[in-house]
Amino acid sequence: MHPTTGLILSGGGARAAYQVGVLAAIERLRQSCAPSTDNPYPVICGTSAGAINAATLGCGADRFAQTLDELVGVWRDFHVEQVYRSDMLDMLGSGIRWLSMLSLGWLLASRRLRPRALLDNSPLAQLLRSRVDTSRLPRLLDEGHLRALAITASSYSNGEHATFYQSHQTIAPWQRTQRLAYRCQLSLPHLLASSAIPFIFPAVCLDGPRGSGYFGDGSMRQTAPIAPAIHLGAERILVIGAGRMQEPAEPRPSESTYPTLGQIAGHVLSSIFLDALAVDVERLQRINQTLQLIPPEHRNASRLRPVQLLLIAPSQRLDHMAAAHLSCLPTSVRSLLRMLGDEASATQGHALLSYLLFESDYTRELMALGEQDAQRQENDIREFFGWPAAPGAAPVSA
Repeated sequence: MHPTTGLILSGGGARAAYQVGVLAAIERLRQSCAPSTDNPYPVICGTSAGAINAATLGCGADRFAQTLDELVGVWRDFHVEQVYRSDMLDMLGSGIRWLSMLSLGWLLASRRLRPRALLDNSPLAQLLRSRVDTSRLPRLLDEGHLRALAITASSYSNGEHATFYQSHQTIAPWQRTQRLAYRCQLSLPHLLASSAIPFIFPAVCLDGPRGSGYFGDGSMRQTAPIAPAIHLGAERILVIGAGRMQEPAEPRPSESTYPTLGQIAGHVLSSIFLDALAVDVERLQRINQTLQLIPPEHRNASRLRPVQLLLIAPSQRLDHMAAAHLSCLPTSVRSLLRMLGDEASATQGHALLSYLLFESDYTRELMALGEQDAQRQENDIREFFGWPAAPGAAPVSA
């Protein structure tokens, strides 16, 4: 009997296109090794834009390959207008009003006029309504196409990090330091909340573990991104990141000018989306190594168990890739980014841009990179899933 496989899709706005490229390459390899119509990921967990990918796959788990093809099609032909309003009047109106409040003080305006976010993501809500049918989840769970789906979000109301999950088996909600779990019927508001990039998209009111409150991007205060999959029964976990886990130790040119608001925002978002996952991967690897040193009889008597992990993350800096596609954005969006000062620099590049660039030229390049990175790790993928090694392939190192 195969171990239960978990899939973790992290956040990162437009960067989530990379995940789809990785999954497409793995699916082609699966069909060539062990053709199957079954969902290969019984436990699916998503955060931020990764939550949207996760929910799409989960709600189509009974026709996984077809659902993945449809998801590839959406990301291949993506445009900004499908995620947030980009007409000139709306963009400049909300952007200038938001920046005015930031500089003049919130007390100078009435509560009614205070903008909730920099951008209006109502088009994303319309896209999700047409693409993700969460009402299918109970049947898919009952029929065994899926074991559990989890979406994470962060509460602005009480500071807690919440994992909202839906499962077939009765899995008791867990509670750890600053993170809680809440079993519920997942819906589109959970996806909008999880993908509500701070300051950029508006928070969403949800019923949570400690009552109702406003929730934003699930990557905020996410100290253990891998933990939900383990709690939900995953015994081996595929993690697909949205940024490089480690930067090369090469010297970088010094930066003599003061960072712009856009550069600071990009740095903050990178810290939110990337750092916790890298730390949690290292922590899991250390725990696995420690468990190897414990005699089997003592290890079996404890609640601890090794978890097989496969990490696939971008081999290139995605903000540098985004810089080449700045001209693809509507003029209104470029104007807003110019107001924020999101200009390329020696240290940060177009970090903020890389999260907001929902344009096909960029998303297609991200998917192509995901496919290439997955192909480079083909031996690791085969070993992880237990698929036959490629003819003449070198053995995978331990």
